[in-house]
Amino acid sequence: MPSGNNSTIGGGGFHHVAIRVRDWEQSLAFYTLGLGMKMRLTWGEEPHRAAMLDVGSGDYLELFERAAEEWKDTDASILHFALRTTDTDAALERARGLGAKIVMEPKSIDIQGKPAVEPVRIAFCKGPDGEVIEFFQSERL
Repeated sequence: MPSGNNSTIGGGGFHHVAIRVRDWEQSLAFYTLGLGMKMRLTWGEEPHRAAMLDVGSGDYLELFERAAEEWKDTDASILHFALRTTDTDAALERARGLGAKIVMEPKSIDIQGKPAVEPVRIAFCKGPDGEVIEFFQSERL
């Protein structure tokens, strides 16, 4: 896992950018075979599969499969960006203090994936222009 030097939120750097994909196989082939990203973790079942692809630096592109009927004309492909942190709770409190709208309070989750991953700690807020930011804390991923 890359380490950063952002002393304000701990750790630092992007952990991942999450995108929604319409055609799982095409998107997976494009990013892995075409652009050389490595599959690090997968979870879920069709039509709601997900994957973390290492872009080559230990940072990730997260793919979320969604069935065509679940898409709306207003849906964007980019869902959120995640910032790496050593303390999700403190990072969210800092954002809250700056006026961020909290979307999800901190919680620990088990990603039921292949391979198994220890619990990660995440929280979501919205930045000043409505952008969705995830704070992501993990020892291994």
